[in-house]
Amino acid sequence: MFLYLNAEVSRLPKTEKSAKRHRCPALLLSLSVAAALFVPARPAQAASLYGIKAVSIAASKKGAPYVYGATGPDEFDCSGLTLYAFRKAGRALPRTAEAQYESTLHIPHAQRAPGDLVFFPKGGTMGHVGIYAGHDKIWHAPKPGTRVRLERIWTGTARYSRAN
Repeated sequence: MFLYLNAEVSRLPKTEKSAKRHRCPALLLSLSVAAALFVPARPAQAASLYGIKAVSIAASKKGAPYVYGATGPDEFDCSGLTLYAFRKAGRALPRTAEAQYESTLHIPHAQRAPGDLVFFPKGGTMGHVGIYAGHDKIWHAPKPGTRVRLERIWTGTARYSRAN
């Protein structure tokens, strides 16, 4: 919008340009306020501050080995990584993937944002959890014999929640 207005101003005669330039900041401010009031928040704007910090913390653990039952700081299982990252970000989560799912706000796929938790159902429970990093990828501790890594979400059955 701003570039469009500047292009329009450059085509005006010199006397009209100065008058038009003085109105542009007010117009831009008005449009910004209207957008903030009437346009729904984008998913990135809706992400929790804890979650955004947790993404960074999980990323800092890249390469840490998976160890069943481990909660860090050097070894993790899936829910141990999310527990650790959110704790360091200032938000307490329960220990297991299932308990984390039950204690957080469930959100639709379309509203996911970096820092949200991504759960993978297995039978009647949540069998795996990671932290959404954006661009259809998660930080997670996959399974024994692997290391913490960033990986593309591999299934359409994943469920999402937000730790507010």
